Amino acid sequence: MQADFSSDIGLAERIKEKGRICVFAPWPIFTVTIERHATGADDVYFHAGGQAVWVARMVAGLNGHPILVGPFGGEAKTLLEALVASEGIELRCVPVKASNGGYVDDRREGTRLRLATVAPPTLDRHEADDLYNATLAEALRCGTAVLTGLPDKEVLPTDFFHRLLKDLRANDVRVVADVAGPVLEAIETGLTLLKISHEELNEAGLAKDDSPAELFAAMDKLRGKAENVVVSRAGAGSLARFGDRHFEAKGPEIHSRDHTGAGDSMTAALAVALAAGLDPADALRLATAAGAMNVTRGGRGTGRLRDIEVLAARVEIKEIEP
Repeated sequence: MQADFSSDIGLAERIKEKGRICVFAPWPIFTVTIERHATGADDVYFHAGGQAVWVARMVAGLNGHPILVGPFGGEAKTLLEALVASEGIELRCVPVKASNGGYVDDRREGTRLRLATVAPPTLDRHEADDLYNATLAEALRCGTAVLTGLPDKEVLPTDFFHRLLKDLRANDVRVVADVAGPVLEAIETGLTLLKISHEELNEAGLAKDDSPAELFAAMDKLRGKAENVVVSRAGAGSLARFGDRHFEAKGPEIHSRDHTGAGDSMTAALAVALAAGLDPADALRLATAAGAMNVTRGGRGTGRLRDIEVLAARVEIKEIEP
């Protein structure tokens, strides 16, 4: 079915009806950003953050219904619960003893300067079991789930992802993952769709360079892990393999204010498209537009369907032979 990207009527209702997405958040954090107002005074912004939060934020922006499942504890718990709720994201809080991590950034000069970082905690066995059960239950309720990866510090053993994915797919849950490194290595099979960047493929040794031939070859190497693969290439657009069909997507020319968060926006849009039953070309079109819109903004995982659809109509999708 071809989506209508000239109007938010139809697609918006379709997503609202079917777009319940469970987003697994192994390391939700707080973020504090200092910016300079046009008057010269300082502005301070408080947000919930972490990869899963940015994905859930874009799911909500696309008219979907995200349910964020993650560990929350310590002094940061009350703040994060309030911040997540204020964004219209449903939260399934798993209480833990340690406090959530976070960071403080200074962007008064136009670039990000990290002033302080608090690492997320490592969960103990009981906390990990509670998180596993909550994620499994919410994903079964939703029918579609997004798995996000881990930071450098180990929060959970990678076997957690392997077991969770097996249980989700055994119970017919569609699973979109935005993971790389040890987490991707731990996943043997079962992903409905994997979103990964060309840099991550290079770092994993799956691709020698950024050429389409190498990236498509890397996608073939991932067939055992994922039925479908989308590779983001920053400003060069994206490549995708849906089953045995191969695509190239190029977004409209957009000035980038902040490129961070574009990949998470793509992941959210792919999950929403999968839940709503969009065909591969339209799913890739929506994801490319969501990523492109996000780079025009200062916030990660931000944008609205009404605006993203306008960009989506300008995304070029070409089916190609690899």
